Amino acid sequence: MSATPTERADAVVVGGGLFGAWLALLLAREHRLSVVLLEREPALLRRASYNNQARVHNGYHYPRSILTGLRSRVNSGRFLEEFHDCVDRRFDKYYAVGRVRSNVTASQFRVFCERIGARLGPAPDSVKRWFSKDLIADVWSTDEWAFDSEALAQRMAREMEAARVDVRLSTQAVRVEARTDPARRLAVVTHDADGRERVIETSWVFNSTYANLNALLGASKVARIPLKVELAEMALVEVPEELKRVGVTVMCGPFFSFMPFPPRGLHTFSHVRYTPHHSWFSHEGERDTLAYFDRVPKRSRFEEMKLDTARYMPLAGQFVQRDSLWELKALLPASESDDSRPILFRRDATLPGLISVLGGKIDNVYDVERELEHTLRPSNCDKLEPA
Repeated sequence: MSATPTERADAVVVGGGLFGAWLALLLAREHRLSVVLLEREPALLRRASYNNQARVHNGYHYPRSILTGLRSRVNSGRFLEEFHDCVDRRFDKYYAVGRVRSNVTASQFRVFCERIGARLGPAPDSVKRWFSKDLIADVWSTDEWAFDSEALAQRMAREMEAARVDVRLSTQAVRVEARTDPARRLAVVTHDADGRERVIETSWVFNSTYANLNALLGASKVARIPLKVELAEMALVEVPEELKRVGVTVMCGPFFSFMPFPPRGLHTFSHVRYTPHHSWFSHEGERDTLAYFDRVPKRSRFEEMKLDTARYMPLAGQFVQRDSLWELKALLPASESDDSRPILFRRDATLPGLISVLGGKIDNVYDVERELEHTLRPSNCDKLEPA
């Protein structure tokens, strides 16, 4: 029997979403490392980076976490400048606060926006008439946008090709093992689409598999991360003519949001109560969350979403469902109380070159940079030799 093919690289990134692609670019361009990126799907940015509301956050969404709001404000400007060709700005965005059952009041939301420097203008009377006066306390014009995940995927693919990142699609990282060679202390065992096994010896492995973080950690027999995983549905809808170039988010409790979704020419539609179908803690079992996702039945809750939303905004009763985006959403349990979205950047204690990375929103990618810079300083890591 022939030996398993073995290769070498300075770093291996597991996961081809935006976080994984951005990490690979940073490692290749800024740190001059040879990088292999492994993606289980046949294309980049096809899972959580695609199946979401495509919101470029500008801070408004986090009135109970001023730090998250401030980081969104800082990062959104850079994202808009850097990825201007991947962002849809051609719609009006409104935020509203519920009069009852809201976790923040209208006055608290105004103060929060002032503190983080987010523009909050009065909504036109014609817009305010869309909402129930009995259930909605106030409505404002805001600055928020949608990214086009397909354009973003094409952009990242071009940039990784220019940076000579070795991108391997339809390839699964099975486990990470220790090696005795100090220059290549880890090995990543992979399976390609045909089931062929390969081994990549490396100094660094970045586990950027989002909701599936614990599958790789468990298979590698290292400590898993406390992580709540939700099966989530984002409905894709046609909206009435008045709302074609409009996005609305009603804060902050059991409410809803809809926004243009550039790749499909439709609107995403979510509801805090009905979008999450069920949840579990992935660190409490051996479950491969993606394998579970593939086999679990999926029944849309669009009608429930629409009926409840129409109480606050009667026009929503005219929404027509065309499809749903189904995905697994990952949350750090400690973030649930204040709805914050910090990044996770955790180096494993037993396999020190194995680092798990998790971000809760698209602009979190910039928060990875300083963590990576600190980790790869010569004083914090072994000297790398060329692969």
